[in-house]
Amino acid sequence: MGIAITAWDAVSPFGVGRDAFTEGLWSGARPAAAPTSTPPPAPGSRACLVPDFSPREALRGKTRSMDRVTALAAVAVGRLLAEADPDPAPDAPEQTGLVLGTATGSVQSMTDFTRESFQGARPYHVDPARTPNTVMNCAAGQCAIRYRLRGPNATIAGGRAAGLLALSYQRRLLSCGRARRVVCGAAEEYSVTRSWLEHHARADDADPMPLGEGCAVILGDGAAGAPVLAELLSVRSRVHHGDDPAEAIGQVALETLASAGVAADEVWAVSPSRPPGPAGDREWAALTRLFAPDALDRLPHLPFGDTGAASAAFQLVSVLSASDRLPSAAGRAALVSSVDRDGTVACALLRLGERHSAARRPRA
Repeated sequence: MGIAITAWDAVSPFGVGRDAFTEGLWSGARPAAAPTSTPPPAPGSRACLVPDFSPREALRGKTRSMDRVTALAAVAVGRLLAEADPDPAPDAPEQTGLVLGTATGSVQSMTDFTRESFQGARPYHVDPARTPNTVMNCAAGQCAIRYRLRGPNATIAGGRAAGLLALSYQRRLLSCGRARRVVCGAAEEYSVTRSWLEHHARADDADPMPLGEGCAVILGDGAAGAPVLAELLSVRSRVHHGDDPAEAIGQVALETLASAGVAADEVWAVSPSRPPGPAGDREWAALTRLFAPDALDRLPHLPFGDTGAASAAFQLVSVLSASDRLPSAAGRAALVSSVDRDGTVACALLRLGERHSAARRPRA
């Protein structure tokens, strides 16, 4: 028996919320890449930002020292919990865990804090309120504090594949009874520092892609009788060596299918990560050898640039959004694959449940 996924939400360049994401993705909209005018200048002149995102307005204050990636995660997690469980049981905080994927946390906060230590009259003349932002588990910790989540709390650093690695960790927590339900996802911010790091890390033959940002989260519930949007059947990952991830992707995809007892021709849809450069081309080549062309073309491609650590999490919720748009998706299997330039490859297999959009509670 897999893990039941009962809810999801997203803060993306389409806007704040599940409805904005679904409408933007399935309408074929392309978020405008806004100019990045914040000094100092970044090498990429444009980026796909969450439109009109204000942490103070979105979180109703209490964000003085909160960095952007933490605010994005806090908004997504708060919306998910409010919609999934508006009247939580008394023991809900103790029984709810959180697993959040990242690359390195907020590199902008880390570099700003380090710069301040060099520029001050003394190295310790820094703003202590900003110290928590310099550790990669800041966003997960702040979300747990804000929403009083007292279950297991973990941060998974896995680059572009972080969302799938976090999903695997969520599955283990639920399977061994460490929590009754676990919020799982990944978050990424746009910043000048990240823009420069991506600029220097990009291979010479990789096409430049606007950077994106956002956070996508899902709720895994171990309670019997919960309404199921999808069932997580299997997650597999490995690290490959060398420049060509095609063989590793093919092997991980086959292992994922075999562990769930699903044949390749039973897979209704495939969501590839398609990172910029040769890795994306080789991932696509490996998947086309395994799956039918219809499966690879069934889901819309995410059109809002390179969202870094949030990439695989956005792929997951794009698969889940199919239940709201395509009645034929019910009961079908879908595979999500991810390739990270540091060598991690991962796949997750889901079986979509019945359509639940009509039964969702309206948001104020």
